[in-house]
Amino acid sequence: MKTSGHTVLITGGGTGIGLAIAEELSLQGNTVIICGRRRAPLVAAKNRLPNLHYRVCDLSKPKARLALAQWATSQFRQLDLLVNNAGVQRAVDFLKGDRDLEAADEEIAINLVAPIHLSALLIPRLRRQREPAIVNISSGLAFTPLSTVPVYCATKAGIHSLSLTMRFQLRETPIRVFEIAPPIVQTGLSGQRRRPEDGEHSMSATDVARGVVRALRNDRYEVALGPAAGLHKRREALFAAIND
Repeated sequence: MKTSGHTVLITGGGTGIGLAIAEELSLQGNTVIICGRRRAPLVAAKNRLPNLHYRVCDLSKPKARLALAQWATSQFRQLDLLVNNAGVQRAVDFLKGDRDLEAADEEIAINLVAPIHLSALLIPRLRRQREPAIVNISSGLAFTPLSTVPVYCATKAGIHSLSLTMRFQLRETPIRVFEIAPPIVQTGLSGQRRRPEDGEHSMSATDVARGVVRALRNDRYEVALGPAAGLHKRREALFAAIND
């Protein structure tokens, strides 16, 4: 797949991995649109990348998702690449009963429901394009979950499953479905700074973005990056052992 000449919508594109992907794809000669819940990071991204387009959008809200899709398809008729990147990560403790349920509901809405809805809303437009694609950003935690963030891990496992089934359903269309699973990335995802000891298990947002571009260029539809590759291989080995 070529990596230039596309019109790209990146969710959660104002910071972290999304912003790095926006920058990398801008450098590759693409028209890039980003969205996010907070205006300030989007404006800062626009100042950094003047050719960027942006829209404030809370993807946890169904009406906002619909409005985003309608705006993007009306304003950018050549839209042919969707990057489902937006995500939040919350600590959820089931020993506390229903205390964390509100945060968990928002997490599910942004991490899993939004990619499902946006993909469904945009596929009719994407399939009319020459070289369309959907890129789903999952996580190494889809394969080896972390108990302190169980809902986040469950949503990323859902993204992995969604990517597999979407790829199969869309196999007779021109739409390619990619899944990129990063390891720990130095972003503000959880609202907390990463620990120094996380460094050996992490990679930069820029390296993740470059990994996304490599996957597109080489038509590698399922890619675990950096340390996440080990998590993916261990899970696949486990399932192979069980099936034997």
